[in-house]
Amino acid sequence: MTAPTPGRLLRTGRTLARVVVTWAAVTGTLVVLSDRLDGFELSSAWQAPVMALTLGVLSAVAWPVIMRVALPVAFFTLGLGSFLLLGALVLAVSYAVPGVQMDNLKVAVWVALVLAAVSGVVSSLLAVDEDEIFFRRARRRAGAVPSADRPPGVLFLQIDALSYDTARRAVRDGWMPNLASWLRSGSHTMTSWHTDWSSQTGAAVSGILHGSNHDILGFRWYEKDRDHITRVSHPADAVEVERRHSDGRGLLAPDGAGRGNLFTGDAAHVSLTMSSLSHVVPASSRVTRRTRERVGSGYYAYFASPVNALRTIGVSLVDIVRELAAAARERRDDVRPRVSRGGIYPLARPGVTVISRDVVVFALLDDMLAGRPVVYSDFLGYDEAAHHGGLERADSLAVLRTIDQQLGRLHRAASVAPREYHLVVLSDHGQTQGWAFTDRFGESIEELVGRLCGSPGAQPTTGTRDSRRPVESWQVATALGESGGLIARRLRDRVERASAVHHEHAFEPGLTGEVPRVAPGVVCVVSGHQAMVSFPDIPGRVSLEEMERHWPGLLPGLVDHDGVGFALVHSEEFGPVVLGRDGLHRLATGVVIGTDPLLPYGEHAAALVARVSTFPHCADVVINSRYDPDTDEASPFEPHVGSHGGLGGPQQHALLAYPRAWQAPGEIVGAEQLHRVLRGWLTDLGHPAPTGEGAAVGEDSPTALARDAVAR
Repeated sequence: MTAPTPGRLLRTGRTLARVVVTWAAVTGTLVVLSDRLDGFELSSAWQAPVMALTLGVLSAVAWPVIMRVALPVAFFTLGLGSFLLLGALVLAVSYAVPGVQMDNLKVAVWVALVLAAVSGVVSSLLAVDEDEIFFRRARRRAGAVPSADRPPGVLFLQIDALSYDTARRAVRDGWMPNLASWLRSGSHTMTSWHTDWSSQTGAAVSGILHGSNHDILGFRWYEKDRDHITRVSHPADAVEVERRHSDGRGLLAPDGAGRGNLFTGDAAHVSLTMSSLSHVVPASSRVTRRTRERVGSGYYAYFASPVNALRTIGVSLVDIVRELAAAARERRDDVRPRVSRGGIYPLARPGVTVISRDVVVFALLDDMLAGRPVVYSDFLGYDEAAHHGGLERADSLAVLRTIDQQLGRLHRAASVAPREYHLVVLSDHGQTQGWAFTDRFGESIEELVGRLCGSPGAQPTTGTRDSRRPVESWQVATALGESGGLIARRLRDRVERASAVHHEHAFEPGLTGEVPRVAPGVVCVVSGHQAMVSFPDIPGRVSLEEMERHWPGLLPGLVDHDGVGFALVHSEEFGPVVLGRDGLHRLATGVVIGTDPLLPYGEHAAALVARVSTFPHCADVVINSRYDPDTDEASPFEPHVGSHGGLGGPQQHALLAYPRAWQAPGEIVGAEQLHRVLRGWLTDLGHPAPTGEGAAVGEDSPTALARDAVAR
């Protein structure tokens, strides 16, 4: 028999010491509660240590079994129900120990709450690192394969909506001290990558995980052939979107894990993932064969521990107070821009900023413990806070700091994990701040489109344009050519007219809602800084010329609006055309007439917009909000302060922080290229390329066709 090593003896001694100290602390707490809590009484000195020992054994042995059976209670009460169960366990133990008086379940729950709090505090004080104890306690589960025999694992940690510029300033100003320490130590370096036109999570994550985001136009979009609005946040739609893009060779195939994402990335292990929640799954889909957990099982794993539940509830209460204080401060100081933050929002926010974060981190720790090769997770809290509070206001940065704390926690845990792990921090897009379109102009983009389509030649009301400028269709005329007749004459008149002076108009706050049919035969769908107009009664892509015949006031009214930056349409003669207030850009030929409407949106804008124009479900008109480079602001079409989904400003520039020793990726444009970079890093580390076995789609999928084209 091999003699135990000194290190093993030391760890065993520490573990035994923690058990003894925790037992003593719980015993003392029971004695104090007996004196202070009505309805609970210990008549003899021996009862407290016996009861503490019994509770400890049952918590270690019976509690996990109880919680697995009672999962729905814990899940639907976000852990609160676990305290009722723990109270029942305490009550049962009181009956089992002779002489202990405990009047009812209410008293038992109070005892359970106090004991859970004391246990959590003692564990935190005694532990050098909570996750070190977690790994050492279950080391035997993952030690079958020596670390040297397999490549290092990688954690891809996505901070939703964190722009590169905001991350740099947060590192500089102390809001992300853990990321800052990695950069300053030289272990990591940080760069940016340029998003697609649709700078939102659906397109980004599909591109990153599956290497394809073809035909994903926004967070939601209208599909004329199905007369259906696809929402990537809806489980059934997420399944369909992933079915179209998965070829079985996703970033997380074959044995990776996905936590808290929209799509699975072909991972074998997923939880809290939108496309794995739907019961409407095609029989051929890889989702049906994936080793996936039940809905809420990620919550089960976390809330099975009452200490976890108590801590998360406490932090959630702090987050609610923080949100209420931030909203009150904005009102008091008349901070602009701002949106309504009342109603149930303060109560709902911790679900994203605290609860899902804690559950995802717990799952990541378990993934490291299991030695899974590649893991991808999404932290949503900053995105939610910035939508309502702004990109770099104090409460948004406070949420960002809590995410950075979790990065530090995972980094420390990686040092004691049974497998070597590297951490990559990235974002799917940024956010651009601005005064919401509805609040600024007094009507939503849907209402504007509906009004312009409601009657031929409709004129915008006062406040939606500069009152000194008539609505003119000179951009349409140039796209049509000189055969435009009256339109062409308007163009000549416009060229002779002096440049317009832009005005901003203030209105009382309003609400923007998703109204699919804004006028007879007209659908308008909003996705952040992007809006898409379709005419469902006309098959196929409706041309600019046909729009001018049926809705002559639509395009002139849009491009002359102070909140619209440009609009993409398709001309029968010139192909895809981008129309702006002072010029147009013919994408097929590169011809620009007047001022290029894409100029404020960067050098890649033309190629990104042209790509979207080739998508089968591209809307008849795609509208991008106006971006002002001087103020770095744009007015989103949704009621947000910080928003994304289009081009313009920080939303285009996402974050990528990776180990400095890895090969530098160079310029990255689009999520599909980022996928290739990440896959290349995995290959360099020794991870085998996935075979695609069990793909969710056939060889005619966009991903498969693109892969074959690259191979040729």
